[in-house]
Amino acid sequence: MAMGMGGKRKKRGLSRSARFTLLVVLLIGGAVKGFAQVERPRLRLPRVSTPPRLEDYRQGARNANEVCVSDFRQREPGDGTPVSLETTACLSYDRHHLYIVFICKDDPAKVRARLSRREAIFEDDVVGVVLDTFQDRRRAYLFLANPLGIQADGIVGEGQEDDYSFDTLWHSEGRVTEDGFIVWMAIPFRSLRFPATRTQTWGIALGRMIQRLNEQSFWPYITRRVAGFLQQLAVLEGLEDISPGRNWQFIPYGAFAAARFLDPAGANGPAWRTEVEGRGGMDAKFVLRDALTLDLTVNPDFSQVESDDPQVTLNQRFEVFFPEKRPFFLENAGFFRTLENLFFSRRIIDPQFGARVTGKAGPWTLGALAMDDRAPGRNVAPTDPAYGRRAAVGVLRVQREFAEQSSLGVLLTHRSFRSQSNSVLALDALLRLSPHWTFMGQIMRSFTRRDNGRFSGPAYSLDLSYSGRHFFYSGEYVDRSPRFHSQLGFIRRVDVRQMEHFVRYRWFRAGRHLQSFGPNIFTLMNWDRRGRLQDWIVSSGFQLQFTGPTAVSFRRSESFELFRDLGFRKHETALNLGTAWLRGLSLAGSLRFGTGINFYPPPGVEPFSATTTSSELEITLRPTSQLRVSQIYLYSRLGAHRRSLPPEMRGHAPEFISVFNNHLLRTKVNHQFTRELSLRVILDYAAVLPNPSLVRAEREKRVGVDLLLTYLVNPWTALYVGYTDRLENILFDPDVPTSLRRMGAPTRSTGRQIFVKFSYLFRF
Repeated sequence: MAMGMGGKRKKRGLSRSARFTLLVVLLIGGAVKGFAQVERPRLRLPRVSTPPRLEDYRQGARNANEVCVSDFRQREPGDGTPVSLETTACLSYDRHHLYIVFICKDDPAKVRARLSRREAIFEDDVVGVVLDTFQDRRRAYLFLANPLGIQADGIVGEGQEDDYSFDTLWHSEGRVTEDGFIVWMAIPFRSLRFPATRTQTWGIALGRMIQRLNEQSFWPYITRRVAGFLQQLAVLEGLEDISPGRNWQFIPYGAFAAARFLDPAGANGPAWRTEVEGRGGMDAKFVLRDALTLDLTVNPDFSQVESDDPQVTLNQRFEVFFPEKRPFFLENAGFFRTLENLFFSRRIIDPQFGARVTGKAGPWTLGALAMDDRAPGRNVAPTDPAYGRRAAVGVLRVQREFAEQSSLGVLLTHRSFRSQSNSVLALDALLRLSPHWTFMGQIMRSFTRRDNGRFSGPAYSLDLSYSGRHFFYSGEYVDRSPRFHSQLGFIRRVDVRQMEHFVRYRWFRAGRHLQSFGPNIFTLMNWDRRGRLQDWIVSSGFQLQFTGPTAVSFRRSESFELFRDLGFRKHETALNLGTAWLRGLSLAGSLRFGTGINFYPPPGVEPFSATTTSSELEITLRPTSQLRVSQIYLYSRLGAHRRSLPPEMRGHAPEFISVFNNHLLRTKVNHQFTRELSLRVILDYAAVLPNPSLVRAEREKRVGVDLLLTYLVNPWTALYVGYTDRLENILFDPDVPTSLRRMGAPTRSTGRQIFVKFSYLFRF
């Protein structure tokens, strides 16, 4: 990292960002023209007239026409070592389905298989298939199942994390046998997108994850010595005269809710309100030219049946990220992801109409979204001219692929509400420089119009990474103007030039309980655009990975932060432990302590240095294969020594004084009665216990109750019956009846609701 980038502001010649970009281009030279690819194994599928049956494999019989592979090789912990337990996958197809049967040897008493909700299988043993139906080595389907056939599906994308928001309709069964387990999969071709040609050639990988050994194995052999997963897939041949055919989906839904809640902002002061609401709508999906998907929605179903996980939000300098959970926005979200998060769908609060097109045509990838948002016009007084108006939202993403897993793209986002608007135009590149090196870059500019005028600002983001089995490096440079603004994005900070580096090295021990270990180091420095140093961090750690799986890590960091023109030196020590050594018990915990900043002192008091302690603990019990009980506890504490307090507060203060304590507890119970029917119960407790003379926060205590009965046939055909209640330590002020006072225990219900929601999939 160039440590001197915070020097003088005015220099002749190229800007810092331009010089950095030019340096990268000179270093990579003509590498993007391509690099040699290792010849991949080929698998030719036979066509069958009779679909395979799981029961035949339980009895030791196999279809004579199918093709089977068994040379599975480890990716973790060994790289190329044969799979620890015998694994075979048999494949075939007919006119409508691709069939895959996994025969996995194991001690049935050690197999980890639970009856759980769809996509809640990642604590179990898992088998699966990756299908690159366009054979472009950039995006592929992922189908997974546990030994009982419970499903999870997603999209694997190079340069992105696996996207499990993708859902489609397919079939699976699983059985634990006397010598292991068998999983049967049937994937309809109409659930996939692929070129409209008579003969298909796809990429494929078959995998098995053995949870207790922390082992991932694949056919073909896929190594971590090469950056990227999809470029290592085998070639699947023999698929002829298949088509996704017509795929039209209509998903109507209806919802009913009755609620009683305390409205603190009533016209005549706080008051109780009762609402009974019925809501209905329709989502429709049409496949165009086999590769593009058009989604239309009227009064879309944005009811959120899954609650947000608890997070500490007290004394946070920047906005806390809560991930999207609404079904419409989750589907195909990967089409709109770029290096910078310029489209954060939770910014769209209450739409009525929407349309989305996503898909692929040759080397081109397309994503487009248009919606309205009723929330801005509902959050103003009825006398406001903006009352009842809607915001207009549009997002366009186009990407062009070239060379070996490289691409260029453009993203445009726009939001307008009456006379105000915000648009962001971004250009991005993903360049696969070699089997190990990857470069990503993005150039952005925002255009904002407000009542007081117009302004615009640029931003830049660059990332260079090296990925190997032992060594990993990532370097990033971010530059955002003070005038850069993204209303639809999630950008925590502007007016910043930041460089960060992360380096990790791992040693591996084959066939040992300790599988891998090694150090890592992270550094960060940033300045504002006037060249003033804002932050620096140097953090070093050490990680150990055991079977079980069990992971232990230690970290120590030293840092500096400038806040309100005051400089603060900070340090932190962190310990982390996670283990699922026992089949019915898993544990994850962390402890962090050091020094930090009180970002929210009371009026008239300057921010001051404080001691910090935070911890997280999650214990999960599985007493039966159908019952899961988890307990989460988050604790955060800020305290101060007398010498670190502002001078005017040191007089009679004790040697050490508490600034606040924050407790978050969640008890979550899931019982899966059948593959479709489940009951979930959540009990939440949250307490903020502040010292009002040192921090600007109220003394809050909350208890939440959340019950949800679910009958889920597939991701679109489902019935939900739920009840929620929220209790707080809040009372009507006896001295000022038109105001509220926080005191005592959380015994007052401030929001109670019962709801029923039903949706059904019609597929043609």
